[in-house]
Amino acid sequence: MAWDTERTKRLLMRAGTAEFSAFGLAGARVDRISESAGVNKERIYQYFGKKEAFFSAVLENELTTSLTAVELSGRGTSAIADYAGRRFDYQLSHPTFARLMLWEGLELDAPVAEESRRIHARILVANAQEALPELSDSDAQELLISVITLVDGWMALQTADRLFSPPPSNGDDRDAHRREFIMMTAEAATNATLTRRQSVRS
Repeated sequence: MAWDTERTKRLLMRAGTAEFSAFGLAGARVDRISESAGVNKERIYQYFGKKEAFFSAVLENELTTSLTAVELSGRGTSAIADYAGRRFDYQLSHPTFARLMLWEGLELDAPVAEESRRIHARILVANAQEALPELSDSDAQELLISVITLVDGWMALQTADRLFSPPPSNGDDRDAHRREFIMMTAEAATNATLTRRQSVRS
């Protein structure tokens, strides 16, 4: 029987995604990935190279669908808040992707798939400026970085929630409350940015 290379790669990618999202690049073990996938670990090196290259391949695979999953659209300050809310929803329903992004920031010196992500970032900035023509390039960039940090940071710091509020009786209610405050913060930051820009002009 011929070896099904594509199926083997899919099995390894699935197992690698789970392993890297749970333990990061340094903590992940090739032996565990191999065992989980039911594939000899030599196949990992054959198809993906060293562990760091495999981590990059896993994250790039996730990025393929995730980069365009949440677009910024609409007009006015509510467009930025709406983007924050929908990004929150996406990250909440795709915790594996959120964790991989956080491990990347902690362990790698440069972004995976940097050029395609730069293009996507420029599109987001352009969409923000289309929603709010008053925004300069710098303001739009900083605003989006702030929103992304605010949203994605929740995925990494959920244990801190225990320090500030009692355990929720319903996890969905807690997520809804956090989503509301993230959107409020995004809109407030947008309004503050516009107010500051107006004061500089006058």
